[in-house]
Amino acid sequence: MANFHIVAGASEVPAHPVVRRISTADLKEALTKGFDDFWAMPSHLVFLGLIYPILGACLAALTFSNNALPLLFPLASGFALVGPFAGIGLYEISRRRELGLPVSWQDAFDVLKSPSIPSIIGLGVVLLVIFLVWLTTARLLYQSLFGYAAPESYPQFIHQVLTTSEGMKLIVLGNALGFVFAVAVLSISVISFPLLLDRDVGVAVAVYTSIKAVVMNPVTMAIWGLIVAAALFIGSIPLFVGLAIVMPVLGHATWHLYRRVVEPPHPDDAHPAR
Repeated sequence: MANFHIVAGASEVPAHPVVRRISTADLKEALTKGFDDFWAMPSHLVFLGLIYPILGACLAALTFSNNALPLLFPLASGFALVGPFAGIGLYEISRRRELGLPVSWQDAFDVLKSPSIPSIIGLGVVLLVIFLVWLTTARLLYQSLFGYAAPESYPQFIHQVLTTSEGMKLIVLGNALGFVFAVAVLSISVISFPLLLDRDVGVAVAVYTSIKAVVMNPVTMAIWGLIVAAALFIGSIPLFVGLAIVMPVLGHATWHLYRRVVEPPHPDDAHPAR
C-alpha cells in the first residue's frame, strides 16, 4: 500500500489538476516573484544556495583528480537535470511566504513533514537515474570518438574538443543528446515537485500533469527551458559560484510558475498547514 501511495497519492480516485495555458508574460511574472522571494531574505537563501556551488566545485575537483575531464561539461549541464529536485526546499519557502507564514532558512527543511515526501523522494530518484544515464552516455560518446585514454591536462582536452573533427562531432552529438535528456526532464518535472508539495497526488498524477502542461504550452515551456539552461550556464561559469544566486531565484520562480500553470486546489485537496 505504501508503494501505491507513492505512485497514486492519498486519494483512491486520482484527481487530475486543471492545467492552464500560459504566455511569456506568466514567465516574466514567475521570475519577478522568484526574485522577490530571494530578495526578501537574500542572506538566508545565499546560505542555502552555497550548497550548489560547493557541490559543483567538488564535482569539478573530482574530474581533475580522477582524470575524468570529459565529464566536466556533462556534470555542469547535469544541474539542469537534478535542479527540479534540488530546489524542493525553496518551493517550501515560497509556499510559506505565499500563505503569509513566518519564514526562515530552516523552513526549507519543513518539506520533510509533507505527506508527499515519499513521492517527492521517488521522483527525485528517477531524476538521479536520468542524471547517471546522461553521464554514462556522455562518457561512452567521448570514448567512441577519442578512445579510453583520458586527456592528460585541461589544455589538451580543450585542444581535442575545439581543433579536431572528433571534437566537432563530440560537440554536435553531445549537445543533441543533452537536448533529448533536457526535454525529457523538463516534461516530467517542470511543475511536478511543486505540485507534490502542494497536494498529495502521487508521482503518476504529478508527472502526467507536468507533461500535460508542456504539451499545452510547448513554446512557452521551451522558452522557460532556455531561460533555465542559460541561467545555470551563466551561474556555472565562475567556478559554479553564481549558482548561489541562480539556483534560489530559479527555485522560487518555479513555484510561482506552478501557480500560473495549475489552478488552485479545492480546499479539501490541499495539504494541511505544516
